[in-house]
Amino acid sequence: MQQAVFDGEGSRIRWTEVSGAGPARVYLHGLGSMSAPYHAHIAARPELAGRRSLFMDLPGHGLSDRPRHFGYTLEEHADAVAAALDAAGVGGAELIAHSMGGAVAIVLAHRPELVSRLVLSEANLDAFPPLAAGSSAIATYEENEFVEEAYPRVLAAVGPLWAATMRLADPRALHRSAVGLRRGSDPVMRTILESLDIDRVYLQGEESGELEDRERLEAAGVRVLTVPGAGHNIMFDHPDAFAAAVAANI
Repeated sequence: MQQAVFDGEGSRIRWTEVSGAGPARVYLHGLGSMSAPYHAHIAARPELAGRRSLFMDLPGHGLSDRPRHFGYTLEEHADAVAAALDAAGVGGAELIAHSMGGAVAIVLAHRPELVSRLVLSEANLDAFPPLAAGSSAIATYEENEFVEEAYPRVLAAVGPLWAATMRLADPRALHRSAVGLRRGSDPVMRTILESLDIDRVYLQGEESGELEDRERLEAAGVRVLTVPGAGHNIMFDHPDAFAAAVAANI
């Protein structure tokens, strides 16, 4: 396990790492999740083995610290990841990022020379997603109401897979991250993604429905792939397709 300070009070973002050749692959998880449980089985596949791989836990999640003063906006999460990459000596990274982690990855990729490639799995691209989205549902509560009352109900409602990692996230950090994700970035993530001059792949699970404004993304050079038989967690539902996208065998 590695760590790096990401604020002025000594709070640390942490990741587990597999050594290997560059460019490094950095895996980012979604809201209420952790990177290693969602991505280690992908990085270990033969077609991906031999590359340096970092499984990064965003602030407030998993192994990372959860400072009370931190805002947990997309920009602040990206700042923390940038601090980790600097401490790890990583530049020009390939980011493989799921859901909220994809939004963080897009914000990070907007900064020069940190990111060489994006593989996004059902990343949040727009502000104010539908109420059915996990972040929107959490953000409907006031912060203290969520922390003091709603958090146990949400854990019970999300199902055992998501709850297994969500219960390791700090409730206040979880709520602030949800609010920040719902607010989006400025410019919004979709606009940043369309403007980036790097290789960009977007994976959409077939069971999640059609990706909004897919044609516009493709016109901007983003390769959008619909993964058959997969829902939001494509790395579990169709690991072959997920690994092929990471390996660029598409």
